[in-house]
Amino acid sequence: MGCCSSDCFVYFILSVALAFMAVSTTLRSPSDSDTTVPIASSSSSLSSNASNTLRQSHFKAIATLLHISPEIFLSSSPNTTLFAIEDASFFNTSSLHPLFLKQLLQYHTVPLMLPMNELLKKPQGTCLPTLLRHKSVKISTVDQESRRAEVNHVRISHPDMFLGDSLVIHGVVGPFSPLQPHSDHIIQSSLCQSDANKTSVYNEDHVPVKIEWTRIVQLLSSNGFVPFAIGLHSVLNRIVNDHHHKNLTGVTILATPNLVSLSSASPFLYEVVRHHILVQRLTNKDLASMPDKATVKTMDPYQDLIISRREVANSSGGDFMISGVEIVDPDMFSSSSFVIHGISHTLDIPHA
Repeated sequence: MGCCSSDCFVYFILSVALAFMAVSTTLRSPSDSDTTVPIASSSSSLSSNASNTLRQSHFKAIATLLHISPEIFLSSSPNTTLFAIEDASFFNTSSLHPLFLKQLLQYHTVPLMLPMNELLKKPQGTCLPTLLRHKSVKISTVDQESRRAEVNHVRISHPDMFLGDSLVIHGVVGPFSPLQPHSDHIIQSSLCQSDANKTSVYNEDHVPVKIEWTRIVQLLSSNGFVPFAIGLHSVLNRIVNDHHHKNLTGVTILATPNLVSLSSASPFLYEVVRHHILVQRLTNKDLASMPDKATVKTMDPYQDLIISRREVANSSGGDFMISGVEIVDPDMFSSSSFVIHGISHTLDIPHA
């Protein structure tokens, strides 16, 4: 039997809460139980007030978890800043492993008081400790004039949602680490590590890969391309070890929003994902400067993409298309080794 969206969300919240309670009680390590401090009545009142504030907006999942297990957030430090993930990011990703869920919440909790005024004073690139051991997050964007900030390239959408004596809550549009169904650990972020440790993936000659694949997966996941991020992560080792592109130093990602029907076990997934990766870094300006019928190479050595010139009024994607697909969000993210463009829909595989 189907359910309306509100009923589905209620069931989802209940399942998340039950899973979290289970991991908080049965999966707590001895070291956790030795150091956990009982929540005082003042902290209990604080968590209750904060939960009520979150529940009034699009943060019901975090509100529920904060209400049933406030010790995860509040017992380890006298001061706390919580980056609350919007419900849509939870609801669109199923089967979160309970242990992963606990780690995810710790990864979004900083043992410091950082209201937005203080956060905006921090230099861009500042790394902040989290309650998840040995893992930090990075202030990747700071703009005092527009009062805009991003952490791990995830936008703070609701600054200062809650301001208490020892607790600050900001709302963020997505998670700081890719949500991995059935995973039991947080993917290690490279943002607060040295350049020498930017990736843990190696090619067949055991040479570190220069492409920042982990960061690419994280950016996709944190900005609305969760299915594509999961698909890319599922086939990442095959892509990195592809002998056709062993010395690859730059890529262009054509990020599609609709890979929902492809499971990680699908043999077709690898073919589809690499068809959306160009083997050189091409900005939107680079692509727009190409002549009609020009070809660009993908990681599939037998499937080039074709640039087609056009004149379409009121088009957000410019005057060209790539194999019939429009770039709707050009140059979303870029670095010296990659650029990510958002496209309107999945590219067709001609021989599929």
